[in-house]
Amino acid sequence: MDSGDAPGQGTVTCTTWIRRPENAHLVVVGKSNPSSLEIFAYDPIATSLSPSPKAKYEFGEGVDPVTIAVHPSGDDLVCSTSTGDCKLFELYGREEKIKLVTKELLPLQGVGLQKCLDFSVDGTRFASGGDDGHLRIFEWPTMRIILDEPRAHKSFQDMDSSLDSEFLASTSVDGSARIWNTSDGSPITTLTRNSDEKIELCRFSKDGTKPFLFCSVQRGNRALTVVYDISTWQKVGHKRLLRKPASKMSVSLDGKYLALGSKDGDICVVEVKTMEVRHWSKRLHLGSNINSMEFCPSERVVLTNSNEWGVMVTKLTVPADWKEWQIYLLLLGLFLASLVAFYIFFQNSDSFWNFPKNEATTRSGIETILADSQSDQNMWEPLDL
Repeated sequence: MDSGDAPGQGTVTCTTWIRRPENAHLVVVGKSNPSSLEIFAYDPIATSLSPSPKAKYEFGEGVDPVTIAVHPSGDDLVCSTSTGDCKLFELYGREEKIKLVTKELLPLQGVGLQKCLDFSVDGTRFASGGDDGHLRIFEWPTMRIILDEPRAHKSFQDMDSSLDSEFLASTSVDGSARIWNTSDGSPITTLTRNSDEKIELCRFSKDGTKPFLFCSVQRGNRALTVVYDISTWQKVGHKRLLRKPASKMSVSLDGKYLALGSKDGDICVVEVKTMEVRHWSKRLHLGSNINSMEFCPSERVVLTNSNEWGVMVTKLTVPADWKEWQIYLLLLGLFLASLVAFYIFFQNSDSFWNFPKNEATTRSGIETILADSQSDQNMWEPLDL
């Protein structure tokens, strides 16, 4: 396991990946004391962040970043602040020439602390969930209001969009969870739970084959991961994975892995196909609550942060994925091997057409064939005309 910290002063409050072309991904880090939003480059070879930020925005006094959502294009960022406003940041440039331009999001000015922000997978919708339980769903980038529900929850805890961008799942501090239609904002259902269960975190499957919703559930003193079928919204089953209360949940972009971060600094990574733990990082943020956790868009790497230990980039000990060039190389190898096998078979066969190349021998062979055909009149079966 390799890990690295984002340098600089201040307490890290939130962080996430910015997906960029050619896998030149960036990391955005929100800090307090002093308050700022900083953009770092990611080095996949060293599995670390750049020693200094490539771009930086400084907030005013008393304004701290709370949470960040990045548009799937990687060009827009929305950051909620402790003063109850949300800021839009537009990202320009590449490599060493990165520039942040800030704009006001008028529908999200003075709306109170927003604990959850989420872009749909296709980037056409944006949702925010407030500390006061108020849910807002907008079209993006027009910011046309799809849903404005002040009593969606007691207070938001988590939210996530489905792979097809049609559903939004949200959880509350009181242990309830609801499903919303993002096209018209209508409520679809409230997830079923036992009287002693509290649904805390939620993430939709992202592999396109298993229509599931994963939820971290606290059942008394037991921490469970519960799976719901999104075609019926009924429980499929549950399993004890992290075995302690979870503070964050994340699903890899290709849907193959599910990660859980604990309230005392551990993370575990689960293979979705088998629901078996494939990676453990115990005491990664020793004794500290993991505030955010996201998979790298193109590498088996997880980005985490905590107030005490800052940002960490962790390389996962999971089986390596096949690269595209490796697949093509394997196919080429199989093709060449088949050619060699065919050549060896042909050279060692008794094929009628595999004549010797010596002229005298060839003439003798033809004469032998003709002689045999004259001596044996029954060699060819007569045709029925």
